Amino acid sequence: MCILENEAMSLVRAVETAVNAGEVALVDEDLALVARVQAGEMAAFDALTRKYRERIYSIVYNITSNREDASDLTQDAFVKAFTSISRFKGKSSFFTWLYRIAVNCALTHIKKNRFRRFFSFDNIDEEMAPTEIVENLSQKDPGGDRTSQLSELQEKLNEALQKLSPKHRTVVILFEIEGLSHQEIAEIMHTSEGTVRSRLHYAKAQLQADLQAYIS
Repeated sequence: MCILENEAMSLVRAVETAVNAGEVALVDEDLALVARVQAGEMAAFDALTRKYRERIYSIVYNITSNREDASDLTQDAFVKAFTSISRFKGKSSFFTWLYRIAVNCALTHIKKNRFRRFFSFDNIDEEMAPTEIVENLSQKDPGGDRTSQLSELQEKLNEALQKLSPKHRTVVILFEIEGLSHQEIAEIMHTSEGTVRSRLHYAKAQLQADLQAYIS
């Protein structure tokens, strides 16, 4: 990989400045690892990969709902991140930059194959906070079994989310499942926070309309 030495040194100096100023606790660990990669220490990228592989796989899988595609696209995302990391300047967090690459890989894959995948709730368990729709379903039948509720809801959500555009579906996934803020989603999707809020509002309205019988 071609390393842009001046940019690598710029990140190194940023880390050193924070340390010298007594702000060790505020030094971003990812920034330090990126600086090491840009300086030629390839092992540092392995640390970044280990840190974010599961989260990247999760977001890609939730967009594509295909484990094989998610595995391949996750690998593609890290390859693209590695080959372009010399251009990373720290203007956003590394994880936001990496998420953007992964989301773009997933959306490009969907567009290329001209079909929409199903959303999945495979990663929901008893310890995860439910979405508003899950909460409403539980309130409708408080004595029901949560596992069967989620199974039934997944089937209906798959049908409802199939009607959303990939971009609207992605906003829902990033906000509801990944727990990202409007600002983080805007950075990842190269759009404004207003657009994110608009897409999220529209997506939720569509989902609620399609799932009215289950949440009313």
